[in-house]
Amino acid sequence: MLFLAVSAGFLVENLREHYVEHKREKEFIKSYIEDLKQDTAKIRANIEQRSAKALIIDSLMKLLNSPDPNQAGASAYFFGRRTTRSTLYQANDRTIKQLKNAGGLRLIRKQKASNAIMTYDQANDYIIYLQGREFEELSVMYPLLAKLYDANVLETMIRGIEINRPTGNPVLRTTEKELILDLTYYLHQYKTTSIVIIARLRSILQTATETIQLLQKEYHLE
Repeated sequence: MLFLAVSAGFLVENLREHYVEHKREKEFIKSYIEDLKQDTAKIRANIEQRSAKALIIDSLMKLLNSPDPNQAGASAYFFGRRTTRSTLYQANDRTIKQLKNAGGLRLIRKQKASNAIMTYDQANDYIIYLQGREFEELSVMYPLLAKLYDANVLETMIRGIEINRPTGNPVLRTTEKELILDLTYYLHQYKTTSIVIIARLRSILQTATETIQLLQKEYHLE
């Protein structure tokens, strides 16, 4: 009788632990889905920002390589300052950090769900890598931009977080051809890296959408 009582106690405790773990698993999944929904909105916004910046960089390169860039000095300053504005994308890692730090990944019993979560996480890691390369390319451009633009003019263009066109038609510090060609090269590299990131973001947007659908189906969530 004592053996049966002890065995029953262990069985009840195991059932309780399984119930608690399954409940925690479902709560993690719900939280992760909310993170993904926020990510999809941020991804769409970032793609739009990057697409707009690519057009600005195209306009800047065309203007700087025109016979006389100073004829459209206000545009040269405006496009140049807009080019350096950050378009950093960062995924919402609230839940995935909790899962990793607490060893919670073992709670994800469903293999399809676990695979989808890890695939999305790895895709975000590659975005981080590409944005690091993008930042390095921007850093190389700063010394050239400093030689081209009068910082006193740039200072008049900032209103809070807004970048406005300068008044009048300010001239560039130099229109030296070799400097402009060097800058054009780095602008090209910077733009094309951003275009690669846009392609990756579109791919990860689809992955996020499909992961949301999969998790909702696997865990019977609305």
